[in-house]
Amino acid sequence: MNVTEQRNSKTMHIDEQSTLQILKTINTADQEVPNALAEPHLLTTLAQMVDSIVNVFHNQGRLFYIGAGTSGRLGVLDASECVPTFGVEPSMVQGVIAGGERAVTEPVEGAEDSTTQGPLDLKERQFSAKDFLVGIAASGRTPYVIAALKYARKLGSKTGSISCNPHSEISQYADFPIEAVVGPEILTGSTRMKAGTAQKLLLNMISTTAMIRLGKTYSNLMVDLKPTNTKLNDRAQRIISEATGVSSERAHKFYLASEKQPKVAIVMIMCDVSRDVALKLLDHSSGHIADSIELAKKPRLNS
Repeated sequence: MNVTEQRNSKTMHIDEQSTLQILKTINTADQEVPNALAEPHLLTTLAQMVDSIVNVFHNQGRLFYIGAGTSGRLGVLDASECVPTFGVEPSMVQGVIAGGERAVTEPVEGAEDSTTQGPLDLKERQFSAKDFLVGIAASGRTPYVIAALKYARKLGSKTGSISCNPHSEISQYADFPIEAVVGPEILTGSTRMKAGTAQKLLLNMISTTAMIRLGKTYSNLMVDLKPTNTKLNDRAQRIISEATGVSSERAHKFYLASEKQPKVAIVMIMCDVSRDVALKLLDHSSGHIADSIELAKKPRLNS
């Protein structure tokens, strides 16, 4: 059943509505999305997927998103945002889109229909059995994505899928299939809308939860962000101050002493240790600040 292509009975006369009425109609429809994602089985499968991804990261594997059109663009977006938000290398989370970089800004005719290019795009990135692949396709039947998932499974890698139709074809090739059934679109077949919103929320959940599990946050603070501009430099120093309770002046001092690494600065302050010892504590605690603080109480490590 291809729900994403069905007509929405609630929006049959949307072209006759005023601007305000159209906006209200879209907003009302959008509110259906988070409810669909709250389905218990979906969340359980999503949790299992994230745990598997975290395990892949612990074993020096990488996470790949692959999709076409809107689905591919959302994967590229989520992957690119992991770099400044969590301070990871660009290779750790990668977005692959049918048609290549050009497809991010314009349609590439026929790219999503290829049954050979998906595996080739993964090979180009040296995708291996220790990596994780998430196939994204609102319809659940994009040939480019299905071919990539088949290739990944043949290699022995773990796979997940995100679709918006029940009993999607791509679910057959995923260890962790997610089917976010959000119903017919406001405009028939325009899956950049509710389906796209569902995919964006799910990708946010996957990457953010995985990074929290990896120790990229302390409380709800992004302690591993990369300060690549003035705004992020200021935020990094506020994070140090908020996490430790020190003044902005003292936060600035430790920010520089840590070589602009908020996580390291926080451990230096909280444990009253040098940068070298802070790095050692973080290494022993797999990057988790709370565990580093506990380890600092053990004399052999705090030296």
